[in-house]
Amino acid sequence: MTHRSIPLPWTNVYGLARSLVALGTAGTLAASSAQTLFRPVATLGDYPSCQSAAAGSVFCLTPHDYTGLTWIKWACVVLLLVVASGWRPRLTALPHAYINYSVFSGIAIIDGGDQIALVLSVLFVLPALGDPRRWHWQQPPTHSLTSPPQRAFLLLGHTSLVVLRLQMSVLYFQAAVAKLPHSEWADGTAMWYWGTNPDFGPAPWLATLVTPVVSTALGVALMTWVPLVIELSMAVCLLIPFHIRRYVMAAGLLFHLSIAGMMGLWSFALAMAGGIIVLCLPAGSSLDVTRGERPEQGAEGPPPQQETRAPEPTVAGPPRSDG
Repeated sequence: MTHRSIPLPWTNVYGLARSLVALGTAGTLAASSAQTLFRPVATLGDYPSCQSAAAGSVFCLTPHDYTGLTWIKWACVVLLLVVASGWRPRLTALPHAYINYSVFSGIAIIDGGDQIALVLSVLFVLPALGDPRRWHWQQPPTHSLTSPPQRAFLLLGHTSLVVLRLQMSVLYFQAAVAKLPHSEWADGTAMWYWGTNPDFGPAPWLATLVTPVVSTALGVALMTWVPLVIELSMAVCLLIPFHIRRYVMAAGLLFHLSIAGMMGLWSFALAMAGGIIVLCLPAGSSLDVTRGERPEQGAEGPPPQQETRAPEPTVAGPPRSDG
């Protein structure tokens, strides 16, 4: 197998995913004070704990000093914004992963968004280290990759993105299957409990729209079962033809946007959106908002004449009733 049979990983698709993940973490840090991020936790002690592997966190440079932690927090925000800008992926890959590791191991209360952001930022390291572009928004290089280091980075970068896609498939499969044994998800009432929960439910202004829906049998059943359908569709996304997969991707993005709007989990939504984009778009594809999008040469698209891109997805959610 030559390098020409491997799709180039250095496209603006993986670049957009990197930006979304970085913006999610930056938002968590920027919107939360140091006192909130590093408050003591009952039975667990002070944060950052700086014990064992967590001692490598950047926040352990000034543990339990809120002034110092505030300065470090804003320095991390600035670096994450540089990552999100797309400048010099080779230089920003390791700092991105290190900041996400520091957040995951250092702050007092983490959520699934912090965990998936760490996993994705680590999987972005190999593609980014081999990325020869000044900005990750630029088109992939057109010159031949002839040197052994270039071919090695091509193979490693593509492999890392394949692992990322498999990770996302497993994540959605587990998310759907883990709900099935619970009677609330099986009988279609789970979202009533979430939709009326004073802590995790919608904001008061949104509750006036959500409460009437979850108060009806059909409404709560749809709000409970449609997410299961979307999650299972995302789990088998790699087995679906692209002309169908693009709608699955749009449904997944709308799903997480709805969660963010209802529960305020914006960092989680941005991290998952980054993973969804890499999962659903063909390997080696590039987004081009002016001329459409075609997949580059690879297993999921026809051989291109020169440079290829994939059709731009349209955002639409597939409401569906299972009963």
